[in-house]
Amino acid sequence: CTRWGERRAAKGWTMDEEHKRRATGGKRIAIRKKRKYNMGRPAAMTKIGEKRVHAVRCRGGNLKYRAMRLDTGNFSWGSEVSTSRARVLDVVYNASNNELVRTKTLVKGAIILIDASPYKTWYQNHYGVEIGKKKNAKASKETDEAKKSHHVLRKLKNRQATRTLDQRLDDQFAGGRLLACITSRPGQTGRVDGYVLEGKELEFYQKQLQHKKKKH
Repeated sequence: CTRWGERRAAKGWTMDEEHKRRATGGKRIAIRKKRKYNMGRPAAMTKIGEKRVHAVRCRGGNLKYRAMRLDTGNFSWGSEVSTSRARVLDVVYNASNNELVRTKTLVKGAIILIDASPYKTWYQNHYGVEIGKKKNAKASKETDEAKKSHHVLRKLKNRQATRTLDQRLDDQFAGGRLLACITSRPGQTGRVDGYVLEGKELEFYQKQLQHKKKKH
């Protein structure tokens, strides 16, 4: 009984190919036992919540940072060359597995919703333009301009000359949420970082989400 228990304990997660069959279906004879360098570990399955990260000691004394829960990350707005720290609100799409959307699991490549407030604030400070306003809301432009110096107003005017904003992004700003893609590996680095979706990529994922809604 004890020996059987020891044998079970010796079994573990492995990343080797030796126990798998050939492409033709033939069996492969293992020429060696399991090795430490082939060892695998359970997936982190990072969820949305108050930050909780475990340090995992790995081969060579290196450390991996296994994120159990994360709620904020750095997301870059590519066209404006601006990065802000934003709250992660929801997981809405994952090309690999719908189960990861249902369980709201944060993995690389997942499409998530983030808070738009930091980007709105940055845009207003950089261009002097308020974006994502409701159609009925009235602008208080005169009071804002009265507080700024002539030098600042000239600088904002020059910036506004080359300013462009995608209508799809503006609509998202009005709702207070932006679609973003995760580019970091939360289970390895303990961080959830990525970029805000724009242009053709944003259009594609919005179509995918609409199609998904129609199905249900």
